[in-house]
Amino acid sequence: MDTDTVRSPAADDSAGRRREQRGWYFYDWACSVYSTSVLTVFLGPYLTSVAEAAADADGFVHPLGVPVRAGSFFAYAVSLSVVVAVLAMPLVGAAADRTGRKKPLLATAAYTGAAATAGMFFLDGDRYLLGGLLLVVANAAQSVAMMLYNSYLPQIAPPEERDAVSSRGWAFGYAAGALVLVANLVLYTGHDSFGLSEGMAVRICLASAGLWWGAFALIPLRRLRDRRTPAREAALPGFRQLAATVRDMRRHPLTLAFLLAYLIYNDGIQTVISQASVYGSKELGLGQSTLIVAVLLVQVLAVAGALLLGRCARRYGAKRTILGSLVAWTLTLAAGYFLPAGAPVWFFVLAAGIGLVLGGSQALSRSLFSHLVPPGKEAEYFSAYEISDRGLSWLGPLLFGLTYQLTGSYRDAILSLVGFFVLGFVLLARVPVRRAITDAGNPVPQRI
Repeated sequence: MDTDTVRSPAADDSAGRRREQRGWYFYDWACSVYSTSVLTVFLGPYLTSVAEAAADADGFVHPLGVPVRAGSFFAYAVSLSVVVAVLAMPLVGAAADRTGRKKPLLATAAYTGAAATAGMFFLDGDRYLLGGLLLVVANAAQSVAMMLYNSYLPQIAPPEERDAVSSRGWAFGYAAGALVLVANLVLYTGHDSFGLSEGMAVRICLASAGLWWGAFALIPLRRLRDRRTPAREAALPGFRQLAATVRDMRRHPLTLAFLLAYLIYNDGIQTVISQASVYGSKELGLGQSTLIVAVLLVQVLAVAGALLLGRCARRYGAKRTILGSLVAWTLTLAAGYFLPAGAPVWFFVLAAGIGLVLGGSQALSRSLFSHLVPPGKEAEYFSAYEISDRGLSWLGPLLFGLTYQLTGSYRDAILSLVGFFVLGFVLLARVPVRRAITDAGNPVPQRI
């Protein structure tokens, strides 16, 4: 027998794991275009303009008879989408645990979100309610899909690989966002030469994100494997499963302490992502092309930033690296309050600062949490992680919208978000992660 041609079981396992990891990266590649092109760049300013077109003489729209300032409608719709996601995630998470078939659920959530995003092509005139409905469906579906996607991480990467694998996933997502934004920029800035109105160009950009999402989701759905869970771990439906998970988490208070810190500072991150383009267009008076270039800059630097912070984590540990990123977030956001209107260069500087810490802070949070999960409970704990992620993610947009509604100033609204990063830093600094990993029953990496 030629021993050179015989593969050991360990080699086969390694090859299979690498194949799954590469497929896993491509879901970030697929869905991040929605976060970038839709949620961060085009939909906020465009839906706000559609709401303004439908507003009364005092600048208010009246969904279901409730008076809402047109400038706050987008922020409120984002908040509502998060509430819907939080209601849906425990039900889907319990179904995943009960059947062990995460892939069909991931496919359902991904294609629901992709279809709603593609449907944004029909958002024109004064159809702000249609825009709000599609935003709620797409954003909630993305949250559910990300819950399922993240829960694969402990299954496809051993502890020593997780920081790198998680960081590469974020890097793939930001690379895709940058690539599609280049195409969006060409279409938007040259819409006249293509024979398109500005609104039609925006609607095409929105719909193309849904088509991209649906097309590239096929790759992870082909490569990821379902893993059956023992029947004893999948007996409870819906919110009873969530309640059981929370009760189990009470046995690991340090894991809960990390989740609280993450919940706070990630709410600030998500709000900056969703509201930055509104701030740039409405408060700083920047054009859509400038906003696209700024977000493109964020995407390009976020690829490098995610990989760079991943390297920093290997040297200094994930916790210290995340804390450093929160300091950078606080300084950058505070500086944003003082940006002069009509000065795109300074907005680009702000975008560069955000890009360098954006991907790394999220990727390392995900991999750090994976060390705090008790063995055998990866799926349900990552369901709780995503629910914690989204559980107060309505608070940032709500605070942003309320601050603007009360003050009429987007500068005050953006400044109100600084507290999320300061409080998150304080809470995370108090978590003894080495003891938390030991208490969860996991080996402590050399650097954490």
